[in-house]
Amino acid sequence: MENFAKLGISEDVLSVLKLHGFTEPTEIQIKAIPLALAGRDIIGSSATGSGKTLAFASPIIENLVPNGNVQALILTPTRELAEQVAESIRHFAKNKKLNVFAIYGGVDIQRQIRNIYKTDILVGTPGRIKDHLQRGTLKLNEIKFLVLDEVDRMLDMGFHRDVEFIVGKCPIKRQTMLFSATISADLDYLAKKYTQNPEEVSAKSFIEDTQLKQIFYDVPSDQKFSLLVHLLKQETSDLAMVFCSTRRNADIIANSLQEVGIRAKAIHGGLAQNKRLSVLRDFHDKEFNILVCTDVAARGLDIKNVTHVYNYDLPKESKDYIHRIGRTARAGENGKVVNILSSRDYENFRNIQRINSNEIIREELPVFERVKVNYSNRDEFDEDSRTRGRRSRDLHNNSRRGGSLRGTSRYSSRSNSGRNGRSSGRSSSFGSRNFRGNRNNSRRY
Repeated sequence: MENFAKLGISEDVLSVLKLHGFTEPTEIQIKAIPLALAGRDIIGSSATGSGKTLAFASPIIENLVPNGNVQALILTPTRELAEQVAESIRHFAKNKKLNVFAIYGGVDIQRQIRNIYKTDILVGTPGRIKDHLQRGTLKLNEIKFLVLDEVDRMLDMGFHRDVEFIVGKCPIKRQTMLFSATISADLDYLAKKYTQNPEEVSAKSFIEDTQLKQIFYDVPSDQKFSLLVHLLKQETSDLAMVFCSTRRNADIIANSLQEVGIRAKAIHGGLAQNKRLSVLRDFHDKEFNILVCTDVAARGLDIKNVTHVYNYDLPKESKDYIHRIGRTARAGENGKVVNILSSRDYENFRNIQRINSNEIIREELPVFERVKVNYSNRDEFDEDSRTRGRRSRDLHNNSRRGGSLRGTSRYSSRSNSGRNGRSSGRSSSFGSRNFRGNRNNSRRY
């Protein structure tokens, strides 16, 4: 704990850190905590899981005295992150008698109104914070500390105007800290407008590149799910996350995995808040080990011990790929990223290769059994990849023609291998690092 003490953290907080097994500060903590305790505005660039919550919470915990007003406001992009940040600060502030409360949409607003008046540190999502301000149930005139956590994600989600509205309700004289995984023009704009002589700090990616293996399979689209099932059954994994592009796809894949005996549950923004928290809690407790999710789970959440990340649908935004793979190979542990590509993923994959620093290795298709995807409404999906008329907007969130999944009940217990044992999938247009095809080539699928 000596190195934490050197940063200026008080004994009250040090004792809590020791109790929870903290031994050495992270890079972002070493760089940011002394500045934060000195009262400086901060612009921090740091990945999820790097320890930034303690970095921005330290001056708040050390300097606030309960007075019946909200004195610190922390904005987060998602409900789950709001709960997580609030819970972490409660632990850190255990000996300080500070009241920490999280507010977000999807839950009883009356309970929030009853608790706001006795809150010292308020953590919340922009939409619900703005709602309370407009209702007159929240006042920010006593704010001494303002933190915008995962700023880039908030802006990506369209909260720019809400954030500016909220910041405009805070006193000019305050300490402001902005933390983001990536630096963008929008972030620069907010920093220039709402901080005073800020210090910029950054930490390298928390992903251990040398311990992260990234691979991809090129598979016909109607065999994607069958390959996923095969890999999940063959791989030795502790906890695994399977990323899908849409809520509906996540539900379909999770339900279909359950039907073949794989312990899986889905999480996405369409679930009620109590359900989302319950799913995350069960995943943490290893009640099940396969979390099928949309990008709502890729950012901000502290999910430990994830050994495998599967990209069932590749993201359109390359930076989302970085956030997804950041769930594994953390804190010295090994991790594996498996990308399952079909024709509709080629363009996204090319974009990912341009920004990915490590090699993504092509793997040959194994022999696997064909299993069905249980669609709740088959009519929404193409019956054949050559059919151009009707396609699912929800399943793949992709308007490109051709290559749709054909996983109907007709495909069950069939092998993907031909008579000679070779894969029946068409030859790949990918090399080990570079896609050499073009749009016309992808139409063969």
